[in-house]
Amino acid sequence: MLFHFCPQCGTKLQPGFRFCPSCGDKLQCVVDPSGPVEVASSGVFQLHVTDGVTMTANASSPTPSTAQLTGWDTEGLVCATPSPVSTRPPLRRTRNSVPVAWSEETPSSITSPPVTASPKPTAAGQSHKSVLSPRKRCAVTPKVEQIKEVQSEELASSPGFSPLPRSPSTVKGKAKKAKRACAVEPLQEGEELCDTTGRKWRLAKLLSQSDAEMFYGVQQNGQGANSSDYKHILKLGAKDGKMFNELNFLQRAAKPSSVDKWIKHAKMDFLGIPSCVGFGLHADSYRFLIFSSMGQSLQSFMDEGEGLLSEKAVLQLACRVLDVLEFIHENEYVHADIHAENIYISPAQQTQVYLAGYCHAFRYCPGGRHVEYREGSRTPHEGAIDFISLESHKGAGPSRRSDLQALGYCMLRWYTGALPWTSLTHTPARVATEKERYMEDVPGLLSHCFGQKKGSSALQVYLSQVMALQYSDQPDYRALRAGLSAALQKLGGSLEQTLDLQMKAIGGR
Repeated sequence: MLFHFCPQCGTKLQPGFRFCPSCGDKLQCVVDPSGPVEVASSGVFQLHVTDGVTMTANASSPTPSTAQLTGWDTEGLVCATPSPVSTRPPLRRTRNSVPVAWSEETPSSITSPPVTASPKPTAAGQSHKSVLSPRKRCAVTPKVEQIKEVQSEELASSPGFSPLPRSPSTVKGKAKKAKRACAVEPLQEGEELCDTTGRKWRLAKLLSQSDAEMFYGVQQNGQGANSSDYKHILKLGAKDGKMFNELNFLQRAAKPSSVDKWIKHAKMDFLGIPSCVGFGLHADSYRFLIFSSMGQSLQSFMDEGEGLLSEKAVLQLACRVLDVLEFIHENEYVHADIHAENIYISPAQQTQVYLAGYCHAFRYCPGGRHVEYREGSRTPHEGAIDFISLESHKGAGPSRRSDLQALGYCMLRWYTGALPWTSLTHTPARVATEKERYMEDVPGLLSHCFGQKKGSSALQVYLSQVMALQYSDQPDYRALRAGLSAALQKLGGSLEQTLDLQMKAIGGR
């Protein structure tokens, strides 16, 4: 008796068994390797491997050479016995069964020694070391997983690759792994980086940092190199991180010429799209983008003030952000990560508001055709958990409605200080449940945020219009902007006025 474990399913066997009691597979016996090898009547050779995989070759062709058997050790091969192929239907693949690579395209670095037949057991109850126990079989499995991972990476980098829908649970694990891979270490101030055009930039000052990205004030070489002043901001991230997505958006949908054309066509005085003046790679580990200085982030204003924004300021900001959203939506993209850290206010002219941070930008309408709603097609819960839309929580592609909902959540947060799910951000699934609950109950959402205070009618009208949109509906930007502008005028404000950034204490209205 050769097998102590079934080569098909790994079930432990007793001496004398001819069939596996678990899967019913017929057990093959060992032949003397020195004896003649006969061709089965079916004209097919079979090579049986202890991990339950059968490899076949036509009798008319030469016996597979050792170069063709890749990815396995000789310990994984039990016998090379020619036998007729059973006509019964193939058994269902079990969890322990592992595919063997036959293709010559398998990485050449993984090869196996010559194939030999295993000798008979030396004693009763003892088997040759080539018969793998379940524990040893599990140890062999990672080799195949490594091959799959390499092939997946090559496929993903090929042109025209489109990932298939993945379940949220599968994507969640990969998202955590990607987050660790994208962590970057800060660079030293004074270090030089060279962009793709050959211009060199010196890091003058570290402005802010997170696990995935950092912002530096930078100077171009030869322009006040001994000064700490800077007119440009460098955004630094991992080479394989989300910054490539932002670069792709800026080059495809936010070219300076396109922005200027839109401003003239819409007769606007300003459109808050960041101006990217350079980009490149550094030390084969970092990717960077260089922008003209946009000023101070709204989040830093709020942190310094330790309070809330006035309704006038909220409406001014919302109108400016809405202008940007209409532009990028018309260019087939959505932002998908609107919050205070991605909004900048120019210190020279506080009427100018920029919407930055396009790492999560999504092309919702490639070629003029809206993507289908498909949960699990993207990583779920991507972006600022407090403000992302329900689609983003469920791993579906964000839509125009997603951006408008996120802006509505931001307006409530800036004005009232909290959302119903603010304390639940450590459990994104519960946040998604709360957002779904209030999708049909806008008055309840405002009541929760404002408490006993009188709510904003402008916010209620805006949210009601946005929540009523379907996934692929085109928003009426003019109507949304008109409602916000009318409320702003009632408060004595306008978009031409400097932003009212006077903070009020939390709890006050």
